[in-house]
Formats: sequence, structure tokens, C-alpha cells
Amino acid sequence: MDLFDKAKKMEFPRTVYMGHDVLGKLPEMCESFRFGKTGLMVTGDNTYEAAGKLVEEHMSENYDLHTLKTGNATLDNLEEVKSVIRETDSTFILAVGGGSKIDLSKIAADDMGMSFISIPTNAAHDGIASGRASLKMDMGPQSISATSPLGVLADTQIINKAPYRYLASGCADVISNLTALKDWKFAHRLRNDEFSRSAYSLSLYAAETIIENSELMRPDLEESVWLAMRPIIISGVSMSVAGSSRPTSGSEHMFSHAIDILYPGRAMHGEQCGVGAIMMMYLHGGDWKIIRDALENVGAPTTGKQIGLSDDEVIEALTAAAGIRKDRFTILGNGISREAAANVAKETGVI
Repeated sequence: MDLFDKAKKMEFPRTVYMGHDVLGKLPEMCESFRFGKTGLMVTGDNTYEAAGKLVEEHMSENYDLHTLKTGNATLDNLEEVKSVIRETDSTFILAVGGGSKIDLSKIAADDMGMSFISIPTNAAHDGIASGRASLKMDMGPQSISATSPLGVLADTQIINKAPYRYLASGCADVISNLTALKDWKFAHRLRNDEFSRSAYSLSLYAAETIIENSELMRPDLEESVWLAMRPIIISGVSMSVAGSSRPTSGSEHMFSHAIDILYPGRAMHGEQCGVGAIMMMYLHGGDWKIIRDALENVGAPTTGKQIGLSDDEVIEALTAAAGIRKDRFTILGNGISREAAANVAKETGVI
């Protein structure tokens, strides 16, 4: 009889602080993790003003904190982060900012064998607590495996000060889990792709929670941030359980990545995924109107025009989407024709 030898690694944040004015808990969190006394804060110009200064104030009494203001998650900026870590002998990283600063910190921490704390200044996507990162390459953004944050500190007071569009985009990103999950089950049935029922349930819970509360999402309302943050974080955790981005990324993300390559800078990641999810749910034969209505409720785009695309550009991105990740089987299969793409976009009101 063969011995059972299956094994799997799952990384989760050890501590999560979420709520009003929790930034002051940062030194306590660092102390609980037994960090060394020298660390690096990775931030940007705007995020430094939003939260970085406060982080420095909170950490100044007991820690020697160095600050690096950097830009997008590119290879050059990643090398800069790692270089500063070496120069300052930093033993931990504080990622203060949006997706790019957190992604840079994830990858740098993974490469350098370090721990980091995720301190989001907006809620634009579900990568706040996950071990997946997006790195901008010449051929477009690449999703790679990195390290999960050891801690997450999400101060709703700070996040609420970011433009509401960021929160709406984060909600749209989580809503789009619905089509990612359908793609995942589809690939499991047809290709026997590895499947995790627990990761599936977490991702589904996150999406359904956003949808159920979608009518309560409003600009300049900290309670809206509170309602959104928990499912956004849980959505990220579902990737840690699965060991991949499969529970949160399917054909709708491939559509978004196609836009990033063909028409960069038109809209935010979550906005593009939300519009993509409307069309992908239609292809699955599901109730795409639930997705559209929830996106409208939270104030996220539902049409190509609203994400800066012409009708032809929507069709082009949809036909190109299947080729973005050939290793990931989705409802798009090997691709759809321009005629079929145009029909999907018209039937769902995307164009």
C-alpha cells in the first residue's frame, strides 16, 4: 500500500487590525512579531502624506525606520527596494500605500527572506492580504507568487480619505470573484485542475458579502470602508488557501490584463475586472445582471465607455483575452471570434 505523502503550504497574516484609528497599534504589532529595531518603509509621495508621516511618528520612539518613496511595481523599483534594505540593514518592511507598494514589498520580502506588514492607504484591490503580487513587465503585468504579509493594519479612517473610486474598484475586484470561481470549477470538471473547496467558499463569501452590502456603499462614509475591508481581506486569504490566484482570477482578469497590454492606463484594475465579469458571466450562462447591478450600486463602471474604451477596443480586448494566460483554462477556451465578442458585449450592454 502506497504511503500518503500529500503536503501543502498555506501562508496567512498572523495578525489583522482593521478599523478606525488603528494605525497607532503598529509598534505593538511590530513588538509582537519580535522584529529587529531597524526597518524600511516602502511608500510613495502621496501615500507618505496620507499615512507615512504618521507611521514615522508612531515608530520613532522605539525603532530606526528608514523611508523609501518609490513608484510602480517594476523590476527597477524592486531592485531599488532590495538595495536600500541591504544598505540600511533593515530587518523588516512596512508597506504603506496602494497595490504597487504592497506588491513591491511582498516580492522584496520574499526575495530577501524577510517579513513585512501591509498598511493599505486605499482599498482598490484584494491583494492587501494575499501572497500574490503583480509586477509590471515589458509584456504587461505578470502575476507572481511572493510572500503573504505577517500582519495587516487597515485603518478605515485613512482609507476613507482616498478617492471613493478606489473603494469602488476594490469592491468590483471582489465581485468579479463570481466568474473566477465559475472558471475554476469549469477547469476542474474539464481538465481536473486542482481545486480547493475551502478556498472556493472563502472567495464566494467575500463576493456575496460585497454584493449584499452594495447598496450601502457611499463616498465619504467610513462605514462603507468597514463593510468592504473584511471581504477584501478574506478574498486575499482565499488565494493563500488555494496556493494560487485561481479563486479570484479567471477570464475577467485575463480581459483586464489584455486591456493593460493593448490600452494601458485607461482604468483601474478592479474596474476592468468588474466589466469583464459581466461579460464572462454571460458566457457562462449565469445571471450577469446581478454583477452589473452590484457594480452600479457601488459606483463602479459597467460599460466599456466608462473604463475609457471604444466599442472596437472592448471587442479587441475580449478576443485577445484568451491568449493572456494559456496555462489557465477558462470559459474563453482557446479564444472567441470578433463576432461572438461583439455579441457578448452588446447583449450585456458593455457596448
